[in-house]
Amino acid sequence: MTRAVRPRRVGAVLTATALALASLVGCAAVDDALDGLPRMPGPAQTDFVPSEPPLEQAGTGNLSPDGFDAVERLAVRIRNVGCSSLSTGSGFAIDATTLITNKHVVADSADLQVSTYDGRDVDVTAASTADLADLAVVRTAEELPSFPELATSDPVPGDAVTVVGYPQGGALTLTTGQVIGATTDPLNENLGEVLVTDAAVEPGSSGSAVLDEEGLVVGVVYAKNASGQSFIVPVSTLRGLLADEAAFTPTAGCEP
Repeated sequence: MTRAVRPRRVGAVLTATALALASLVGCAAVDDALDGLPRMPGPAQTDFVPSEPPLEQAGTGNLSPDGFDAVERLAVRIRNVGCSSLSTGSGFAIDATTLITNKHVVADSADLQVSTYDGRDVDVTAASTADLADLAVVRTAEELPSFPELATSDPVPGDAVTVVGYPQGGALTLTTGQVIGATTDPLNENLGEVLVTDAAVEPGSSGSAVLDEEGLVVGVVYAKNASGQSFIVPVSTLRGLLADEAAFTPTAGCEP
């Protein structure tokens, strides 16, 4: 008998308990085909079973070689030395000293460590998180190598996308897929709709930029489900929150 599954945020928490859970294999619901596309996840989801599809580290995905070179420079690895754990995530620059990632990537942090594609460490000066969505803004002391443009509109079903990040805290990885559709955010009900893609992501991919074929940012990865679908905050939501000065509040440090 299959059981419903719930999407899970995909920041990689490097604790003994998390590592043990990541090795488990359990039952997972299989989505029926609906007009040739996987069925959107429903409200009955109650649990999550990790899966680890193979990730392509070679090639340029949907991007041109020049586009890949630019993407390589915009993505960063984020290491959260937390109050009670150590975790890794991904992020991307939106200007010379500003990064976007997920709220859960920077939560409960004693120290945030950012490194670029060439191994350079960049000091963090501040971090703020959004109340509405799983998004965070991180400010850096030094300029970042490169930053992309944000798309002016969200992608639609069938559009090709490329996810750029550091799954498992390892090498910079590109995974490709397409937008399947939209669904009510299963983790942040107040947010409204998020986009669903079939691009593979893994723990550590949280905060990865989702790019269209022109290399424009169309969303931010924040979760996946056991069926291999990835969930992204659309660029329209990101733009809206960045335009609202009250949308982000400074992160709190560890309590003594």
